[in-house]
Formats: sequence, C-alpha cells, structure tokens
Amino acid sequence: MQRILLMKLTLPLLLIILLSACSTDKADPMRVGTNLWPGYEPLYLAEELNYMTKDKVRLVEYPSASDVIRAFRNQSLEAAALTLDEALSLHQDNIPAEVVLVLDISEGADVIVARQGIENFKDLKGKKVAVESGALGAYVISRALALNNMTLSDINVVHLDVSNHAAAFKEGKVDAAVTFEPVRTKLLGYGGKEVFSSREIPGEVVDVLVIHRDYLQKNPKQAEHLASAWFKSIQYMTTSNADAVQRIAKRLKITPDEVIASYDGLQLAGHLENNKMLDGKKGHLHATLKKLSDTMVDNGLLKQGLELNGIINDRLIK
Repeated sequence: MQRILLMKLTLPLLLIILLSACSTDKADPMRVGTNLWPGYEPLYLAEELNYMTKDKVRLVEYPSASDVIRAFRNQSLEAAALTLDEALSLHQDNIPAEVVLVLDISEGADVIVARQGIENFKDLKGKKVAVESGALGAYVISRALALNNMTLSDINVVHLDVSNHAAAFKEGKVDAAVTFEPVRTKLLGYGGKEVFSSREIPGEVVDVLVIHRDYLQKNPKQAEHLASAWFKSIQYMTTSNADAVQRIAKRLKITPDEVIASYDGLQLAGHLENNKMLDGKKGHLHATLKKLSDTMVDNGLLKQGLELNGIINDRLIK
C-alpha cells in the first residue's frame, strides 16, 4: 500500500521534471535578421555547411537594413546584423541591443557612386542622391559632406531603399547613390564612378551582430551556437575558398568573380579580430564606439552623447 502511494506521489513529480527539461531543450530558435551584404554571407554559408542548425538559429533576410532595424525594434527578431552606428541609434531609443560579435570592417566596400560626368564628390552639389534613410546611408553621406566642407542642403536627398538603387540609377532618376555590394558593381557596370568610399573614414563602418539583452540573458546557448558557427565559416572561407566562393555565388545568383570582387575593401572578422576588438575595455571597438558616437552627435544623427558602457558584451569570444 505504501509503495503504491509513493508511486502516486512520485510519478507526477517526475512528469513535471521531464516536461520542464523538454521545454528547455526545445526553446524557440533565435531569429537573426540580415539584409543582402557580402559581410553577412558567412552566416548563410554556415547554415549550408550545417555548422548552424535551424532548431537553434533561423536566418531571416530582408530587402534592406531599414527593414531589419524595424523588425528588431518590433521584436520580430531576437538578433540582427547591423552597422555599429545603427546599434547606437537603437540605444538612443532605449532598445538594449548588445553588440556580441564583429562581423566585418568596411575598408572601401561602402561607397557613393555617381553617374558619368560627375568627377568628384563636390560635383554632387545640387544633384539628386539616393540615400537609404535611417540606416548606414545617412551616416556615410553625412561624413562625406563634412569631409568636403558641404552640408545636407547642398544636395537633394532622395530617400530610397538600397533594393531600388540600381533601377533608379539606370533610369536616371538619381545622379548618385550611397550604396554597397552587390549594388555597387551594378552601378559601376552602368558607367558609374566612385566619388567617396569608406576608405576615407577608416574604422568607422563596422558591421556587428546585436542581440536583445533580455533574450541573451535567458538564451545564451543559441548565441554561443551562432558564434561558433560564424568562426567555423570564416575558417572554411580561408581553407576552402574556391568551394566557399562557388556556394556564395550560387546563393547570390552572381558569378564567382563577382563574389571575389565584392570582398574587395571588406575585412571579415574571425576569432582573432573579435578578440582584438571586443576584449573588455582594452578592445579596439570601445574607442571606435566613442569616436562614432561623437561624430554622430556632431552630424545630428544622435541627439546627445550616450552612456556607452554595457553596449558591448564580450561573453561569446571568451
């Protein structure tokens, strides 16, 4: 009788424990938002090579960076691939997006391309320039103007998602575009000329992975899984470059030569670079963050300086 009673008491408790364990193991995958950009391709390569499984991480590609930011703000995403200036803009709006990985550093990959007959940036005075508002484009155009002793009133800004830049440029609706690969190659193919690039603002254009603070605290395993997959993918691109290029070309529907060209001026960040940039207060990204914040305030892209402590989280590189 006592044995039967003990079993009646024990079985419900065991059931609760088992159900609890199952719910932990089957946590929803971390949704990671990206837009089309060569620097984010190692994520898709990692997925294709099964370094990253869809039960832990699900990649969601959007037409533009503005769409990614909007989805992250609305918490339709737990994580997002963004530029560092976009991460700062989120913090200005009290959205706690923690920078956990550096994905790439732009060293000429972000550009302003102008149509034939426009020889330099100053020739854009009075011209129509396509800019993706609320994203990296606003930062790049503000820095280009400042370095050329010009202001926003000197050009006619046409707010346009990057997915529409090529068509607008080809049809003559704009005279220039603040853009990046793979659109850059298309505009150059239409006879365009680079009149400004991120080479002129070294270290300022950095792509990072951000995660909602609450989600990261509750679901560290998903984030660790993604970081591990990213580093394996970067390594694969080094050791098996030809195959990696073929796979990326197939996904992007461009030629392998175009893939190789798209990485010109772009440094992908592996484990070594992430250690240098994120490791505590010694990390290079802290200095970049301060410089970037000051520049954005000076150009009216931030209302005021931000408290920068707590934006960078280096747990995934340790």
